[in-house]
Amino acid sequence: MASTLGVAVVGFGWMGRVHTQAYVRLPHHFPRLGLRPELVMVAEEVPGRAEEAAAQFGFASTARDWRAVAADPRVQAVSITAPNFLHREIGVAMAEAGKHIWIEKPVGLTAADAGAVADAVAKSGVQGTVGFNYRNAPAVERARQLIASGEIGTVTHVRVRLFSDYAAHPDGALTWRYERERGGSGVLGDLASHGVDLARFLLGDIAALTADSAVFVPERSRPTGATAGHTRASGGELGPVENEDYVSCLLRFASGARGVLEACRVSVGEQNNYGFEVHGTKGAVFWDFRRMNELGLSSGTSYQDQPVSTVFVGPGDGEFGAFQPGAANAMGYDDLKVIEAHRFVRSVAEGTPYGATLTDAVHSAAALDAMSRSVESGAWVTLGA
Repeated sequence: MASTLGVAVVGFGWMGRVHTQAYVRLPHHFPRLGLRPELVMVAEEVPGRAEEAAAQFGFASTARDWRAVAADPRVQAVSITAPNFLHREIGVAMAEAGKHIWIEKPVGLTAADAGAVADAVAKSGVQGTVGFNYRNAPAVERARQLIASGEIGTVTHVRVRLFSDYAAHPDGALTWRYERERGGSGVLGDLASHGVDLARFLLGDIAALTADSAVFVPERSRPTGATAGHTRASGGELGPVENEDYVSCLLRFASGARGVLEACRVSVGEQNNYGFEVHGTKGAVFWDFRRMNELGLSSGTSYQDQPVSTVFVGPGDGEFGAFQPGAANAMGYDDLKVIEAHRFVRSVAEGTPYGATLTDAVHSAAALDAMSRSVESGAWVTLGA
């Protein structure tokens, strides 16, 4: 019989709900896992929201202050799904309290923030998993294997795109996401952080980059009440958007490959258009999140006029078999977070990290910081310098 792991969720917006649902589903998809999550506490400062979460999901207790979670001996592991500006304080405090942490990207506002949480995790000896969920797609894991095996030859270049319209409406509320002090670097921390992680996951470390960014919706209305997700507010006091709507970046990888990363949160007509195209000396592999369970693959010896085939992932790819019995049965976004929850809890059970770690978060944050410096200087920035 599996032992229980007392878990808490700090911040119960949309992502807090996704984490909670992942914990609840975990025993159904991974019944042999040695630990079974038990929902001990939910902390949320918006009045009534924690109580609603407890009523729906069965949390044993609620709190308005996340510090109650750190002090509760019943809590062994914590999901940190609060806004970005709170990541460092909460992450460090939970690690120092001996709690394992599953924390959403970008882990703070800067590489220094991510590094502080990583250091606290390392010193405390707890496990730390980061919410880079797109790398968990079985098709992405299959693509990584194909690249590593030499199926497409030596990688020459990659394009990573993350286009969305969640902030395209001019009546989108001026929430913390658009403030430099609380939201950090805008679309860099929100979407480009995923792009950096995908690029590193597939091709290895980034050696240098140069970037450009822009704000296309310069003012928004301030909300009059609590917000969750991407709500609208019109007619209120206008305030400035302080961080980036758009970023484009040229990448040089340590392997010698080249890359382009582009992200935008105000792309009208684009809904979660996330994906990549990786080209090599013998072929190419393509992935589109909106067709999450497929790969486009070109390989062989033709080079010129070489066709592209559609490959459907199946039970032999990543964790696909935990969800579906045969190829071409669809998985969805929430399933990626169940995989992430599994890797987090398995890390706790075995004392060995699985999946994206705080080290990955530090690398991603360092690249985002480098992008910001490049925008200011107009120059290439060497990572690690």
